Amino acid sequence: MQENITKVVIAGGGTAGWMTAVAMSRLIKNTQVVLIESDEIATVGVGEATIPTLQFFHEILNINEAELLKATGGTFKLGISFENWKTKEHKYFHAFGETGKGCWAADFQHFWLRGKKLGLKHEFGDFCVEQVAAQMDKFARVKNKGINYAYHIDATKYAAYLRTLCEKNTSFSRVEGKIASVDLLQNSGEIGSLTLESGQKFEGDLFIDCTGQRALLIGEALNTPFEDWSHWLVNDSAIAVQTKSTESPKPYTRSIAHDSGWQWKIPLQHRVGNGIIYSSKFMSDTDAEKHLLNNIEGETLTSPRKIAFKTGTRKLHWNKNCVAIGLSSGFLEPLESTSIHLIQQSIIRLLKLFPVNGLRQVDINEFNQQTAVDIDSIRDFIILHYVVTERKDSPYWQYQQEMQLPDSLKHRIELFKQSGHVCLKNDELFEDSWMQVMIGQGLIPQNYHPIVDNMSDNELFKFLNDMRELEYKRASSLPSHQKFIDLYCAAKN
Repeated sequence: MQENITKVVIAGGGTAGWMTAVAMSRLIKNTQVVLIESDEIATVGVGEATIPTLQFFHEILNINEAELLKATGGTFKLGISFENWKTKEHKYFHAFGETGKGCWAADFQHFWLRGKKLGLKHEFGDFCVEQVAAQMDKFARVKNKGINYAYHIDATKYAAYLRTLCEKNTSFSRVEGKIASVDLLQNSGEIGSLTLESGQKFEGDLFIDCTGQRALLIGEALNTPFEDWSHWLVNDSAIAVQTKSTESPKPYTRSIAHDSGWQWKIPLQHRVGNGIIYSSKFMSDTDAEKHLLNNIEGETLTSPRKIAFKTGTRKLHWNKNCVAIGLSSGFLEPLESTSIHLIQQSIIRLLKLFPVNGLRQVDINEFNQQTAVDIDSIRDFIILHYVVTERKDSPYWQYQQEMQLPDSLKHRIELFKQSGHVCLKNDELFEDSWMQVMIGQGLIPQNYHPIVDNMSDNELFKFLNDMRELEYKRASSLPSHQKFIDLYCAAKN
């Protein structure tokens, strides 16, 4: 293994490549960073919705939020509207904020559950200011008031913006070209260099594979096994198309289930990103494109673009002196906008474990273990949407109801069903998300924590009604989403 890491070579651009490059070049000193990409190779570039953790990534890199959103035509995102998931015509909202207030022994859902048993009319999301604001089409960055939010961004413009930041660093260089071969060292089997079609050779100490689903380094060169999850997540195809905006952008993503998958709608300042996710086992490409085009609004700006994918993960995300980041490491459909989150998590994890004084197997093992916990949890969270549902109205939905679930997911569902508790592992971020999705899709716990009974009926209703009123007042005081964009980050075009 290498004694010192002084040169990092990133294979591939796109969102994963440029996020990695800007982090490495800004935060790791005395290390040369080289990114190799070809303008002739298209990136996927449709991942336009994010989750709130991206703010942290921008903060540690001192990226100006308003400047970024102006450059990417970005809007704000308070959550996701899930439509037709529990049943046809049913809607619920997965908001990014904390719902209600609980106590040391019992989270808010236990108080709400007892209230529902006593006849409370308000839904779970009525106690979350982010959901209330989204329904009112309102938004603002409010200091010290805890409004949680993410972004809708143009992925291609995002990568271009990060590139401009990278090119200000003297330790960074970009190389245009296609990789012809990955050259392995005979003794160790590690990657020694990348040779381009031009004949140029680039040696390095650490290689980052951002070559997308092709996984040129981690897969083709190092033969790192791929774990197929398509028996749990059957969708394997997407079609994306952009349209002109027909209304002011909403501060949320829409996810609309259909008979063989789901459709997304992501509003930017200058256009709308649309797409359909489906399983080729249950829907043809022709029918999918027809369904998509029949269910969009506004003039199309691009031709429909088909994207095939395979759901699963590499069994090692860091193998020898190669780290896979982005689609080269695996794929989970963008139902909960976790693609960029997983890229960010891998980058931050690599920075924390960065092998300045040489590669250590113990660091590699820790990276792989943490990554596996992350991706397994998000996998289960996505599967949850398909199995906690009343839909059995098509062969696609019938398959979801009949399939065998991961043991980890079965435990989470049963725990919440029987006790109202949410099972979290390590530093999971999605406690409130699990609750909102399970309740939103119809899984109501059978019992609540007995500590809630320390409140009288009148005390409980006052507690719940006062809390709901507070969230509605907070949301009502905000400006409209469009007005805030106009004042804070309106794109020049």
